[in-house]
Parts: sequence; C-alpha cells; structure tokens
Amino acid sequence: MNANGNIQITYPDGKIDEKPSGIRAFEIAQAISPQFEKQLVAVRLNGQVVDLTTQITENSDINFIKASDPEAHEILLHSTSHIMAQAVKRLFPEVKVTIGPSIENGFYYDFDIEKPFTEEQLIDIESEMQKIIDEDLPVKRLELSRNDAISRFKDMNETYKVEIISDLPEGEVISAYEQGEFIDLCRGPHIPSTKRAGVFKLLSVAGAYWRGDEKNQMLSRIYGTAFPDKKSLNKYLYLLEEAKRRDHRRLGKQLGWFSFHEDAPANAFFHAKGTSIYNAILNFVRESNTKHHYEEVNTPLIMSAEMWKRSGHYDNYRENMYFTRIDDRDFAVKPMNCPGHTLVYGDTPHSYRDLPIKMSEFGRVHRHEKSGVTHGLFRVRTFIQDDAHVFCTENQIQAEVDDILDQVFEVYSIFGFDNVHIELSTKPEKSIGSQEVWDKAEIALENVLKSRGIDYQLNPGDGAFYGPKIDFHIKDSLNRSWQCGTVQLDFSMPARFGLTYTGEDGQDHMPVMIHRAIVGSLERFMGMLVEHYAARMPIWLAPVQVKVIPIADRHAQEAQAVVEQLRALGIRVEANLKNEKIGQKIRQAELEKVPYMFIIGDRELEENMVSVRRHGAGDLGSQDIKGVSEQILNEIRERTDQKV
Repeated sequence: MNANGNIQITYPDGKIDEKPSGIRAFEIAQAISPQFEKQLVAVRLNGQVVDLTTQITENSDINFIKASDPEAHEILLHSTSHIMAQAVKRLFPEVKVTIGPSIENGFYYDFDIEKPFTEEQLIDIESEMQKIIDEDLPVKRLELSRNDAISRFKDMNETYKVEIISDLPEGEVISAYEQGEFIDLCRGPHIPSTKRAGVFKLLSVAGAYWRGDEKNQMLSRIYGTAFPDKKSLNKYLYLLEEAKRRDHRRLGKQLGWFSFHEDAPANAFFHAKGTSIYNAILNFVRESNTKHHYEEVNTPLIMSAEMWKRSGHYDNYRENMYFTRIDDRDFAVKPMNCPGHTLVYGDTPHSYRDLPIKMSEFGRVHRHEKSGVTHGLFRVRTFIQDDAHVFCTENQIQAEVDDILDQVFEVYSIFGFDNVHIELSTKPEKSIGSQEVWDKAEIALENVLKSRGIDYQLNPGDGAFYGPKIDFHIKDSLNRSWQCGTVQLDFSMPARFGLTYTGEDGQDHMPVMIHRAIVGSLERFMGMLVEHYAARMPIWLAPVQVKVIPIADRHAQEAQAVVEQLRALGIRVEANLKNEKIGQKIRQAELEKVPYMFIIGDRELEENMVSVRRHGAGDLGSQDIKGVSEQILNEIRERTDQKV
C-alpha cells in the first residue's frame, strides 16, 4: 500500500494499476467492462481462487475466471449443488441436508428424508432450481465461529451439520455460503449470484449411508451435473448415454465373457472368452516385464498376522483385510504382494553387485470392499495386480524409476493411451517412517520427474502409508480419467524386515524398495478396456479373432478345415455351423465383435479363396487364405489395431 492508501493490481498481461485498498474484485472487473464482469464466476488472487466479492487490501496479481474457463467448472458444479439443496428444502421442508460435494463432471447431495426421492421427483426439483436461478439471489460468504455455527444450524434443526461442525477443532473459523433463505457449510469459492449458474441436469437418485458407514442412517442421494452452456451439457449427456451403452457389465454378460453371482459377491466369474482376454493382457505385461529384466515370483495367498503387523498393514489397512485362524495362529489373506517379496529378498544374502533385484508377480489379492462401493470389474473384492518390486541402492533410484516410466509409457501406448496425466502424492496423515525418510523419498521422485521434463500435479497427503508415489492417469474414449499405474518409493518396509546388502565397503546397508504396477488391477483394467473399445477389442485381445462362416451346409466340411488351418497358426478361431441364413450369421458375428469373418461358398471353393469381412469395415473381397492369415498374424504380433 502506498502513501495514498492505494494498492497495486497486476493483470495477467503485466499491466499495473492503482486501486483503493479494500476494493472488491468484482468492482475492478466492472471498471474494465460491466459486460466483462457478468461473464465471471471467480477470481485468482496471488495464485489462490477466491470469490469475486473478496476485498483486496494488499498489492496483488489478479486473474479473472470466466464461466468458460476449465478451472471454473468445479465452482459451477459446487454452486449448482447448493441451488439443488435449496430447491429440495423448498419442496420438502422436513428434509435434513448432509453433504454435497462436487465430483468429476458432476455433483451430488445426500438428504435425510423419510421416503427416498424417486426419478420422477427430479423434474419438480429441476423446475424449482430454475426458479432460484431466475431470482438472481446474491451468494454471500459468511465466516462464523464454531459456537455461532453450531447455534445457527441447531436453530435450523440441521443435525448433520451440527455433527460436522462439532468434529472441527476449537477456535476454527468456519465458512458458510448464504443465498436467500438457504445456508450451508462450504469452503468456497462460489458464483456471485444464482443467475450465473449456467445450465444443469439432475441425473439419478441412489442410496448412501451417512459418512459411508453402513451402521449409520441410510440417506437419499441426488446426482446432477452443470455446464456453462447447453452445447457442453449436451455433449456430456451424450457421453453418459454412450457410457451406459458400453457398460462392461451388460456387454460382458451379453457376450458371455464374465458374470457375477451372489454366491461370491463382488467377485468376477470369467468365462472362457473373458479368460482369453484376461490372459492376453496378463501375457502382454509379462512379456514387457521380461524385456525390462524382471524375474517372476509367486508368493502365498495366506500369511501370518505377525508378518502383516511387521509390514505395517495390520495397523494401517486391517479394516480391508480378511483374517482366519489356523493351528491356533492368526493369519490374513494377502491384500498386497509387497511383504511376500521382502521375504523372498531376505532369503538370500546380497551384494551391491546383485542390485537392482527386480521381482514381478501376478499375485491374487483380496480386499474387503464395502458392498456400497463395489461395481462390476471396477471395484471387486479379489483381483490380480501386475505387481513388481525393485530392490536397489539409493544411487540407483533415478535409473530404476526412469526405466519404470519407460515401461509405463510403452505399455499404455500399445492400448492407444498416449495422453498420460501424472500426479506426485506425498505423505498422508496415516503413515509409517520418520519425516526425514519421507522427505528423502519425496525429493527422489520429484527429481526423476523434473530431470525428464515431465509435467505433473502435486497431490499432497495422498501417498501410500509407507511412501510417496507417482500415479499415472489415462483418459479413455469417453474422456473419463482412470488411475492405473503407480510407482511408490519405500524406505520403511526394508527397515521393518531387516533387509540388507553388502556394500563396496564390506558393511551392511539397507536397500530401497520401489513398488510398481502398470495396469494395476487386471479386472479393473479389463473392464475399462471393454468400455473404451465398446467391446470391439483389438485383434490381439479379441477372444475370437476369426469367425469362419459356411454359406450352406455343404460347405461345412471345408469351413472346419479352414478352422484347423488357422488354429495351427495360433489364431483364435471358430466356425458358425448353424443352419441359418448367411445374413443372419454375419449379423451374429458383428454382434459378437469378431474382428474378421471368412465366408466360404461355392465360388470361394472353386477359386481356393475366402471372402473376407472386417468388423466395422465390411466386405474386403476375396483373398488367399495364406496371405490374409499372414496379415492377421502380423496384426496380432505387432498389436497395431487400436481403433475405438
């Protein structure tokens, strides 16, 4: 602030302006242009996104956020969720409001109401939301003491809000947002008035337990979404419909690839064709592991509770583990493969010359997921991970993480995922190991990313309990993000298991342990691929790569001979020998997403050819069996067919 009581405002283009101290951000925008100010939803002051009504009392860099800017979307979503809650309170005054966060491309709110909401009621709620938007209600930020906040929400009989506030530390300032008669807790920022909410759509209703605990009250949840304009909303709604059409649970059942049964809740039953896809993914990663010098091991499914206590899993993960008692000892079914690998490492003395030691395992793990969060192949209670661990010296960390990054990008590119978003996650609240060890591990991972010039997002507090991690996120054909791969740096578990190697100085040293997965859960990755490709799997993954179709019964013998010829070459093939019309057989093969069809009739037999059809491309004409078989084998070997 200068002698005149003014402050300096620096704009994105570098221009500097003087304004009176205490000016609000929206007033600066209005001075630029009233029309410009009406396009805004928030403002970034000195790197922090805040409300447009924020008073500015010091020299500041300013960057206004329009509704069309990517970072405005979360603000729009959260603001619209408050509008929805206000509409629900108007229509159902007896309802109690719980929480309403924004989620990726959407939001939800949980309500305590005697009779759960129905899909039909969403229309009335949407109408009331539009009324609130049209009322152009100012959205005001309030800052309350803990006691004032408790008193205010008690007066409104919002018992869930009182519970949330009561859990907060004494003396904490609590922020809330008020629009008209409605008020709710929120960190913000929010749009300045309800009129700037854009366009929205309520999507579905569901049940949810308060705080995710099935011992608590069942609540009624409403999901919705919002966008700055109708075009963006319609595009998103189209992708939602497309996602329903591609739902892997429906396609898996329809194609006979996998199924689910109440006799084993949240566990997949892979049928023969589904197992073929599953094994193709596994074998591809196994091939990649061999290329990157991993040796495959196999560790037990059940190990003693004492070992899980030593590893730290018992204290940090036991609510997700299955336990059993054998011969008066407590055992646990493994939720992770890492401790087993430390035992394998510890069985043999090692020198620095032996390092790095790289172990891989397609280990089956079991995790007790709550029934409310299980979902097809995406969230199951047992799955196989493409797990691996590297034991190395501190000096080898960069080279080994570099190699893992190379492998991750190589594997993803084969599936057609070239746009990879990377996050670096640091020490969580629940962790093992000293702060010094954590600092060293975090710096090591950060240095690898920086040395490669890789852009990454910092994700504070989201590391594994034993070490920081790099997570890899890929986007599918429906623009959904999936976290699959991870690299985790661990100084703690080797210490807990007393792992050593003999250094150049002849003394014992502790190795560093790098945890690594690329596709992660094979079940989840396969489910994602089914939806990404809409079940039209690349030929190397397809459970049936060629369908041989005789035109008439008299061609069946020759068709079967072609099947045997292709099978001998290693091509997955079957024939349709049903007594059906040729058009019906072709349609059936198309529905089964078979990449190639070989059609055999009189003309083909005379010319010693087959009529070839390609799924999605149609008739490719008559071709020599040997030539087209070589072409197919090359596609399988090269894994070149990644169309979606």
